[in-house]
Amino acid sequence: MRLSRRALLAASLLPAVARAAPQPGLLRFGLSAYPPSLAPFANAGAAAATAKLMMFRGLLSYDGDGRLRSELAESWEHDGGNGWRFKLRPAVFHNGAPVTSADVRYTIEQVAGEKSTANFRSEFQGVARIDTPDAQNVTIVMQEPTATLPLWMASPHMPIIQKDSIAAPVGAGPYRLTGEERGAWLEFTAFDKFHRPGRPRSKTVRMVVYADETLRQAALESGDVDIIEYVPWQSFESVEKNPALKLDQTMGPFMNLLFNGRSGPFKDARLRLAVAHAVRREEIVKAVFFGRGAPLEGVPIPPASAYFDAGRSKVWTYDPGKAKALMAEAGVKDGFACTLLATATYGMHRDTGQIVKEHLGEIGINVTLALPEWAQRVALGNRGQYEFAVFGTTADSNDPDGLAPVMDSELSASYIRSAGVPTPELHALFAKGRATFEPAARRAIYDQVQDVALKTVPFASLAWRAQAYGMARAVQGFRNLPGALTGLSGITLEDTYIA
Repeated sequence: MRLSRRALLAASLLPAVARAAPQPGLLRFGLSAYPPSLAPFANAGAAAATAKLMMFRGLLSYDGDGRLRSELAESWEHDGGNGWRFKLRPAVFHNGAPVTSADVRYTIEQVAGEKSTANFRSEFQGVARIDTPDAQNVTIVMQEPTATLPLWMASPHMPIIQKDSIAAPVGAGPYRLTGEERGAWLEFTAFDKFHRPGRPRSKTVRMVVYADETLRQAALESGDVDIIEYVPWQSFESVEKNPALKLDQTMGPFMNLLFNGRSGPFKDARLRLAVAHAVRREEIVKAVFFGRGAPLEGVPIPPASAYFDAGRSKVWTYDPGKAKALMAEAGVKDGFACTLLATATYGMHRDTGQIVKEHLGEIGINVTLALPEWAQRVALGNRGQYEFAVFGTTADSNDPDGLAPVMDSELSASYIRSAGVPTPELHALFAKGRATFEPAARRAIYDQVQDVALKTVPFASLAWRAQAYGMARAVQGFRNLPGALTGLSGITLEDTYIA
């Protein structure tokens, strides 16, 4: 990655560097990592999701307040049984072909296919049939009632692509990818036939990779970019106090530990539980997130959720005596050695890993920290090549079912969840929750989800963290979506412009 002279100077002389003027029509976005993959149905992290949302859109999406909204479908409704009906709006793909029900059917068939590696492959195994009575109407009929299907269709990992384009996917997003230098930058040009009138607001969006958080912040301060993701937590206050900048933050992402349940020490649930009781979470909040977060001692259901239970939220409390007793019960009372996978790309992963290493050392677990770059971290996670791992993520949505992709290892192998930790009870409960529409009954089911998870430890929660975008005052229209949806905030880049 080549950095401008101004950005390099800004890294050490921020107060003395004059900001470069924004350029109307051009929006410059500072990415935290080069996307490991732009495959439409893959989950490769927030940076990749932001880039994908430029090129692809699904049947539904979210507005700036986090409410479900129409996208390629102009309306949707439950048919009272196992199906959801969608009426498509007049929209076209980037090659000018109309978006039709045949494209929707084709997309779902690719996701659910036998050789598919799609993020939602497991969920769409439940499709019974897809009815396409005409080009503009499609009904997705599930084998069981599925209350959450609209949420799936709003995910950035479930876009609609043109029929027969899987080898080179064609999308219907607000921008086309028109240039890139691998590892350094991507450039997007407005699609003039996008289905929302007057959108996108910027002619060009240039995404520049600043994997080093100090340089990413410096680029914002100096004016080399107009907006950045993952504002370093130590820089929140400086952005808030800078009259040329503004900060948009939300609470919803969380840090956790994933485990290998196929081999190694953490195949034993007692040792996973021991780790959960051995970490002083408030130190992570203070040292890694500069107080912009909160300890997380249970399943990550936020206090604002209707499904939150105060008693269940404080179960994995710091208790080294309990941790040592569990180790003795598991036959390793004198401790053991293991390797903790994190990444050098994100300081929050590296620094959280260092604190976990220190705390586990206090109870006799000798931890070696592995710090590959992000793309390798994703690959190792997908292959399950680790003993345990630091991770940071959000639920897929603000509904409790959004936690299934990070808790339910029965779905498929993925770097976002523990490798091979058996979760049959959770799998069954999440399925039951999806099939239930009545709120009180769903609440009872997700109470059970928490009870099972707290005992079996499919992952160990560590801390809530605030997540922020920093931007120039001249940037208008961008919104940091609330809670678990923050990683989908790239959806609002279609509304974003330089005033």
